Amino acid sequence: MDATARPQPQWQLPPEPIASHYDAPRSPVVRVSPNRQWYLELERPSLPDISLIVVPSLHLAGLDLDPQTWEPAHVQGYGSIRVCSPTTGQCTPVILPEGTAVRNLRWSPEGNYLTFTVSQDGGGALWVLELATAKAWCLIAQGLNGTYGNPAVWISEAEGVLCKVIPAQHPDPPTASPVPLGPRIEEHSGEASPARTYTHLLTDAHDAALFEHYLTSEIVQVNLQGDRTPLLGPALIDEVTPSPDGQWLLLETFHRPFSCQVPLWRFPHRAVILDRRGQPCYTVADLPLNETVLPQYDAVRPGRRWVNWRGDRPATVYWVEALDQGDPRVEVPFRDGVYQVNAPFQSAPQLLWQLQLRLNRLYWGREQMAIGLEAWYDSRQVRTWLLDPSQMGGNPQLLHDRDFQDAYHDPGELVTAPGPYHWGTLLLAPEGDGGDSNSVYLDGYGAAPEGVHPFLDRWNLATGEKERLWQAQDPYFESVRLVLDPEANEFITSRQSDTEPPNFYRHDRRRNTVTPITQFTDPLPWYGGITRRIVRYSRADGLPLSGTLYLPPGYDPAQGPLPTLLWVYPEEYLSRDSAGQITQADHVFSRPWGNSVLFLLTQGYAILDNPSIPIVGEAGAEPNDTYGEQLLTSVDGAVDFLVAAGIADPQRLAVGGHSYGAFTVANVLAHSDRFRAGIARSGAYNRTLTPFGFQGEQRTYWQALETYTRMSPFTVADRIKTPLLLIHGGADSNPGTYPLQSERLYEAIKGLGGTVRWVVLPGEDHSYRSRQGVGQVLWEMVSWLDRHLQG
Repeated sequence: MDATARPQPQWQLPPEPIASHYDAPRSPVVRVSPNRQWYLELERPSLPDISLIVVPSLHLAGLDLDPQTWEPAHVQGYGSIRVCSPTTGQCTPVILPEGTAVRNLRWSPEGNYLTFTVSQDGGGALWVLELATAKAWCLIAQGLNGTYGNPAVWISEAEGVLCKVIPAQHPDPPTASPVPLGPRIEEHSGEASPARTYTHLLTDAHDAALFEHYLTSEIVQVNLQGDRTPLLGPALIDEVTPSPDGQWLLLETFHRPFSCQVPLWRFPHRAVILDRRGQPCYTVADLPLNETVLPQYDAVRPGRRWVNWRGDRPATVYWVEALDQGDPRVEVPFRDGVYQVNAPFQSAPQLLWQLQLRLNRLYWGREQMAIGLEAWYDSRQVRTWLLDPSQMGGNPQLLHDRDFQDAYHDPGELVTAPGPYHWGTLLLAPEGDGGDSNSVYLDGYGAAPEGVHPFLDRWNLATGEKERLWQAQDPYFESVRLVLDPEANEFITSRQSDTEPPNFYRHDRRRNTVTPITQFTDPLPWYGGITRRIVRYSRADGLPLSGTLYLPPGYDPAQGPLPTLLWVYPEEYLSRDSAGQITQADHVFSRPWGNSVLFLLTQGYAILDNPSIPIVGEAGAEPNDTYGEQLLTSVDGAVDFLVAAGIADPQRLAVGGHSYGAFTVANVLAHSDRFRAGIARSGAYNRTLTPFGFQGEQRTYWQALETYTRMSPFTVADRIKTPLLLIHGGADSNPGTYPLQSERLYEAIKGLGGTVRWVVLPGEDHSYRSRQGVGQVLWEMVSWLDRHLQG
């Protein structure tokens, strides 16, 4: 193959019908109001033009900012809003400026209003929507600072919202000197400072000045009539959160010194309680710059973290603090402590709970009830505890203990609902009438050997007994989205099937009725004839595997085997039992969009999507110590099954993947000759460029040098003889998957005489967003497979 670069005169479009399908309108996004009286239908945007993707932006401390609009760069919003009644089904469009991009939606606590931002030239504007009338109006036309986080937060419908705005006397942005003032110098001595491979970091003093300029905000209070009341002066505001009763404010800010080594969430950070006049009353946390968090998953920042209000009380702030200084290597009896302080914040902090593992989640219920989850990645353990927040130490009682990768024994997620202060708290069953005040609800995925059937359970915490209130039934995949009453007699589900798109339904258990709420139709009926099914097979060591098989519309086995693509992504486990579980759901409505590989069905290809590739570490061994062997035996199991079933032509097989899947593809091609082509999108191929850990690997390069070397396909590029298509976004900001990774692998394979094609998509990130970029990716994949599988 000629290695000469051939610049395309223009962007390429994939063949029909893909060209007409990949940006087709999709069903709206649905959001239900907290008071359950309304729901919104939000129009999902089309793929943007490349001209919007390549607009210049500022990369500062892990952020990508648009300096013209004071918003995140390259972020799309919803196109339109319709307000709908779940009882009548009537929908009313909201009148907004033409070309609106709606973002940062936030319900009022009572659920009668919604604030959102509208992106426009010169900056974002803050609007408010009254649900009962579907009327919207502008609260802040200009000067909103949306560079980081949601710029508006509700106090109440009576008092309005707190907004981050650009300071009135803000100077012009700092300009860089055209002449370097000196060299860039960094120095370190003493404590180890490992860090994973971050992007978009500060690089010099000018970047630091820009970061300070664009993240500096003032806080103003704005009521629903648009009247403003200044509250807080200029500061590097992370966020401000009113207490549930609205009488206190939790202000979180960043401050100097900044860092060129880590993103902003590791900068010095302060959390202070203010009264409603903006006067400080209590400093909850004052954390210094942190450049030394270990790369292990269970490592956390020392000091008070996770500061927030208790949702079940008027004004109680709580936080978590590492009792092992955030270092998972330290042997201590307890890892984390949860503390709280009540208004008016004059007393000493109260210890609520000491955890043997890391805090994973806290659910507040009432004065004497909360539920906490703790987890530990190295053991894959998660434990659920019943707590009594009114007692010192919480009197924890163990409710559940399992491997968090064990889907078959997953009890489900605890159901929450707006509590007395309109914050999300545990939905508690009322006393009597089938439940008592010790009962909560569980919304479960329902994975089991016989298939996936989501469910709704009532769980009596006093007795441990569970009652199954509802479970999805074939031929539907249906899951609970919202429980409407404390008895769980009424709830809303999302239902889909092989032929029906997801729609929302209202269930009434007392009347035994199911009423449709939405009536979305198939956006791409061409794909109504595809075959989708979960297939099961085993690898050589007996471990059961599975994958989702797609066949083109109208395929008849009498036609003979098909050219087939395996689209792969491995996962690490510590247990064979968990690794062998089947968690893909049947009866799922599958329609491609964007750069989905399912578009290849239109060209006559069979696709095995996400075939199981478990990388299992047992008996103290790390999973990646046998990565290569387990990868190949898993892939061989899938191929053997497809060939034996008469589905795949063994002479026309390809393997593809994105990100860690692309890394997997390069490894497969270096060690297997079963494939005729490979597609690797936005991958990392040289693990010396990610020396402080990658994916699930927590050891550093120097602790596991042999594993890093053996797993890097760059080190065995001389063995990659199968034609490989490399695609990468030119502005990839994902940690570790620098565009350099694909460039260097291309140069290596080219220099070694392999067959390789390297495509760089200007302006595209780790995921591809523009209409031109996505169309090019689809054209590349079709052309590559046609060339090497079809001749």
